[in-house]
Amino acid sequence: MTAVTTWNDWSCTVSVAVPDESHLATARRVVAGEMAAMDAAASRFRPDSELSAVNRAPGRAHQVSALLAGAVRTALDAARLTVGLVDPTVGGDLVALGYDRDIDELRRTSRRPVGAGGGRGTRPGTRPAWRDVRLDGCRLTVPRGVSIDLGATAKALTADRAAAAVRRATGGPALVSVGGDLAAVGGIGWDVLLAETPEQVTAESLRTYDGGLATSSTLARRWTLDGTERHHLLDPRTGRPVDGPWRTVTVAARTCAAAARRFLPQPLWPRTHYLTTPPGRSPWCTAWAPGRTGAAQAPSP
Repeated sequence: MTAVTTWNDWSCTVSVAVPDESHLATARRVVAGEMAAMDAAASRFRPDSELSAVNRAPGRAHQVSALLAGAVRTALDAARLTVGLVDPTVGGDLVALGYDRDIDELRRTSRRPVGAGGGRGTRPGTRPAWRDVRLDGCRLTVPRGVSIDLGATAKALTADRAAAAVRRATGGPALVSVGGDLAAVGGIGWDVLLAETPEQVTAESLRTYDGGLATSSTLARRWTLDGTERHHLLDPRTGRPVDGPWRTVTVAARTCAAAARRFLPQPLWPRTHYLTTPPGRSPWCTAWAPGRTGAAQAPSP
């Protein structure tokens, strides 16, 4: 019988599942610890985080922790794989759109975000790009004019790290979900529900095994500035929220971080394994390449 505990952190729903209820308290403590460590290293919203220190002093080399170096490396890998369409250097664009703090705080307050406006941040061609970020071991250099945001991949990396840490702590299988980015370890199957928001009543059921599922949606992190509703998924070529026919995509891979690295531009989505929800379709449209539907085991990376 599976034991599950759920709570809220990082303005999202966090869940951990283990087959032995006696391990549940340990599992929750381990996951919370992994999330706290990543937050201290890689949060763009905490002034005392390592990443904030790097962003405040671009143009010089910073000796950073192995955790932040790994998170930046994962983000740069995603940029290479997607030819820059998953780009960790969009921090300035997000601030320009008003996303300069935790999304719950942003929704609660009427204070205008510092640097926010209807325009966009400095774009490639007028500022350095992700290729100009230098990471040599734990030595990180961010070019002047660049602000790093790791939101596209750090959550998935945290899910992987947390699931592995729970397995080490308990000796048994574990499943960890951080805001819909899910990692499973231990060699057993898990029945999971794929939903666009935590409030969704009906959802597609999926059986997954060791590996990861990463979900991204334009629905979850939305806010309004100057009368315009915005979301956090940007097209790095424009610095603006994406405005395509798809609103949600879920990708499967050997790890959750590998799945997050596969959020390709929309014309390429059919080339990977995905579950998507187009406008007007409820609750989910499933399309597993090549031509598979139903239960899924993580494909090769």
